[in-house]
Amino acid sequence: MANAPEDSTDKALEDVFYPADRVPFVDWDEFSGAKPTVVLTGVVTFLAFVTGLSNLSQTPLVLDGPLSAAVDLPLAFVRFGGVLFAFVLGLVTVGLQRRKRLAWRVASVVFLGLVLLPLATFQPTDIPLLVLTLVTYPLLVRNRHRFDQSLGLSPIQIASLSAIFGVVLYGTVGAYGLRGQFLELDSWGDAVYYVIVTIATVGYGDITPMTAEARWFSLSIILFGTGAFTVAVGALIGPAIESRMATAFGVMTASELTLLEDHIVVLGYGDVTASLLEELGDETEVVVVTPDEETVASLQGEGVNLLTGDPTDEGILRDARVGTASGVVVGSNDDARDVLAVIATKNVNPDIRIVAAATDEKHVEKFRTVGADEVINPRSIGGRLLGQSVLGGGQTESLLDGRGPRDEAGGTDDSE
Repeated sequence: MANAPEDSTDKALEDVFYPADRVPFVDWDEFSGAKPTVVLTGVVTFLAFVTGLSNLSQTPLVLDGPLSAAVDLPLAFVRFGGVLFAFVLGLVTVGLQRRKRLAWRVASVVFLGLVLLPLATFQPTDIPLLVLTLVTYPLLVRNRHRFDQSLGLSPIQIASLSAIFGVVLYGTVGAYGLRGQFLELDSWGDAVYYVIVTIATVGYGDITPMTAEARWFSLSIILFGTGAFTVAVGALIGPAIESRMATAFGVMTASELTLLEDHIVVLGYGDVTASLLEELGDETEVVVVTPDEETVASLQGEGVNLLTGDPTDEGILRDARVGTASGVVVGSNDDARDVLAVIATKNVNPDIRIVAAATDEKHVEKFRTVGADEVINPRSIGGRLLGQSVLGGGQTESLLDGRGPRDEAGGTDDSE
């Protein structure tokens, strides 16, 4: 009975970090989870681009596929579709990597359109694209619940995108309305082409304003268009640059943690966390959440993901992917803050297993009351080990080394 506290503590640690029911012979999620889906989508993007280049290089392009006999697909769609789909899927792959719901919806539609291309031409170079698309689409559907993040655009980003759309709309309607004052501008398509070329400052010269009114209108498109485009680039690219700089200083961002699954989230950094990280080793993915920037700097190079933030903030916990984690460890030196962290964790994921380290034994029951599954008091355990050592129990070193008395004896009770 004297060893009951130590046995229960070891069992609690084993249940969180080495759960028996999560060690199957083959981890199928490694082949069918969110990460493989994103990787396969990237490969499909590459194959779509190669197929598109192949179709563009063929003159004439022959439609001998089974679909062409039933549906009369436009030749322009088949010829340019591969490259256009590839550019769209490139953006979609980035969105899927960040688990954006919008990216999943776009991908589910684009994949259906992408299948039409190989079925229309059915050339040898199209077969890999067709096969991989048919393999990736079921995975995309199977993992739809894992791509659950909103687009999350800031007000300035929404405003900048709206400004670009507004300028294109203004230019298209205005150019078409003044089409009689332009050379070679006769249709809506010509108007859109002229506006895009003007905003991009390419200026091929095939469509030319012939009157002063048309020239002033073109000048307004240039001013409004380049201004809106510059603001949009700063608003959309700026956060990505800040993210890279933050990573260089040891700080992860929410988007860089989106593909984590079955990892361990450590809330706070205290006296027991260093030995905890050493015990977990490199085989377990770990995210350490702490508000202390000095602690983050000291943990650089330790092979763990670092997220600077308040462990009691539910938004930060969602960024740390508590919803897909296999366990949470609450281990700072502040019991009051740790109790709040347990409450916040349960609010985000009521089913997550939580192990808490209480610095004061009188707070153990408080941790259990708010939802901690196991509570460990390092001081109490250390006192028991000291007691066993001074009484000559002979088990202290084996416990500290992670070996039980049965291991030292060379077998278990069953073998004896």
